[in-house]
Amino acid sequence: MFIKITVTVIYLAIVAWLGMLGYKQTKDSTDYLVAGRQIHPFIMALSYGATFISTSAIVGFGGLAGVFGMGLVWLTFFNIFLGVFIAFIFFGKRTRKMGHNMNAHTFPEFLALRFESRFLQKFIGLVIFIFMPIYTAAVMIGASKFIENSLNFDYHIALFIFSAIVASYVFFGGLKGVMYSDAFQGSLMFVGMAILLIATYMNLGGIGAANAKLTAMFTNPEVLSQIEGTMAAGFAGWTSMPEFLSTYWYVLVTSIILGVGVGVLAQPQLAVRYMSVKSDRELNRAIPIGGIFIAMMTGVAFTVGALSNVYFFEKTGKIAVAYAQGTDNIIPIFIQDSMPEWFVTVFLIIIIAAGMSTISSQFHTIGSSVGRDLFKTDTHDPKREMFITKSGMLIGVLATIFLAYTLPNVWEGAIAISTAIFFGLCAASFLPMYVGALYVKKMPRKAAIGGMLSGFVVYMFWICFVHAKEAVVIGLCQAMFGVPVLFSNSLAVLDPMIPGILVSSIVTIVLVKTLPSDVSEENISKVFEGVGLKEA
Repeated sequence: MFIKITVTVIYLAIVAWLGMLGYKQTKDSTDYLVAGRQIHPFIMALSYGATFISTSAIVGFGGLAGVFGMGLVWLTFFNIFLGVFIAFIFFGKRTRKMGHNMNAHTFPEFLALRFESRFLQKFIGLVIFIFMPIYTAAVMIGASKFIENSLNFDYHIALFIFSAIVASYVFFGGLKGVMYSDAFQGSLMFVGMAILLIATYMNLGGIGAANAKLTAMFTNPEVLSQIEGTMAAGFAGWTSMPEFLSTYWYVLVTSIILGVGVGVLAQPQLAVRYMSVKSDRELNRAIPIGGIFIAMMTGVAFTVGALSNVYFFEKTGKIAVAYAQGTDNIIPIFIQDSMPEWFVTVFLIIIIAAGMSTISSQFHTIGSSVGRDLFKTDTHDPKREMFITKSGMLIGVLATIFLAYTLPNVWEGAIAISTAIFFGLCAASFLPMYVGALYVKKMPRKAAIGGMLSGFVVYMFWICFVHAKEAVVIGLCQAMFGVPVLFSNSLAVLDPMIPGILVSSIVTIVLVKTLPSDVSEENISKVFEGVGLKEA
């Protein structure tokens, strides 16, 4: 225990120093919100990856891999292909250049200036302020659960201490402090996950033997007796995809793989990182770094999560979720039970790093959405703006702590569910508009607003009345119509992002085709100046 606490204190001291470094280099709102637009590509790539990959991915989705198996590795592919390659090449470069042309500092401000609409800025800022704490709480739950298991702290105490530490260095250091610490934390995460993968396979007899054991479990009568219900839902083993169009298939493919894999393209806290570098060259150099990092983080978490079934069954005769008593407990208990004491200490730091790197960016985004987007004035008073930003961040911190206390009691697998909700909501509401903003010069303002609102409304309707996982808990459908969900067929397991983004895309395209441009030619010329040209 003494060693764990000592190592943790040293780690936190380094993070505090990096936060102070960011604080000293933060002179104005541009430094605080977009890191002065001069961040090194290595720092940007690791910050992007560390922000994207959190305890939600390692603990929450790693735990889900213990239930769904290796099929979750498809999410790793989507994370790399869409979240890094497509994001940096087709979204990042134009966002960086256009953001510079407009002097945009946040994702809502970027879209508002692009379409000359304060309504867009306020609405997107409000969505971030209200719904991002749900995602932030998911990350906080994952980190706090691991701290609880490793240091024998009460979960609520671990939660409070962890959130206070993260909030403090974001509060003072701004985006520079966040990105410096992200890069440090990302480096630790990469090394720790590599060790975890090697140690897990060694414990289970090597790559071939471990994978063979995992495959063979699906034919073991003792295992089959524990998974009768999941087999009826379409489960086909930990090394196979679920049966096509089964309940398990809908959850794995539409909610987990597509919901998170596509949703990453419209994440406000990630989009702002494109605007933190000075040229396309930095983005190009960041692609391989980000891709390798995300492959290691998610690929290892999902592989280890699935393989934990072999370890727990050989040791206890139970599959992972049965022994751990919940998906969110699988990875923490597996690490605690199967790894040597020194690695438990190392992984404790990895989990804290993963949580802090993501939560710091989320708190920063929540604060900037309040100070820059919801309550921005034309007085250009930087002190007032900074005060409002930090006040908004503190409100977001309190909301996140409240949700982190309550969500584990509401949903089994709260980490993954909360993450998927925010990713899906962003995709349904923002992605078609974001694509149009970047690539359709004469896209009407009304098309952007109409597409965004239609996607948001459909997503919220689906959450409240159709998708069973959330609708049953919310209870609005039961109160209004006397049934838990409106449809008891496959629609009840179809992720809300699918109908949301489909309707949003259709509405956006129809309005682009039928409405004249209502954005000034002067603004369009300014926004697209130099876009698409080769830069040094």
